[in-house]
Amino acid sequence: MPTYTLRNKSTQKTHDVVCKWSELQEMLESDPDLIHVLTAPKIVSNVGAIKTDAGWKENLERIKKASGAGNTIKT
Repeated sequence: MPTYTLRNKSTQKTHDVVCKWSELQEMLESDPDLIHVLTAPKIVSNVGAIKTDAGWKENLERIKKASGAGNTIKT
């Protein structure tokens, strides 16, 4: 289910709710002080994790050897 950010107009405090769109609409209708705040989506996937296998490392070694002296390829 999606996460929505709501703000209370009288207190200016925000909080997140996880619910269906229809449930969000019911919350907004039942409390006139609540407003839906548009935010950027929170997408996190494999942050900083790049895994390579032995074949990739062998390929980098081959490229490094063929590039000549003074190359800056790190393996």
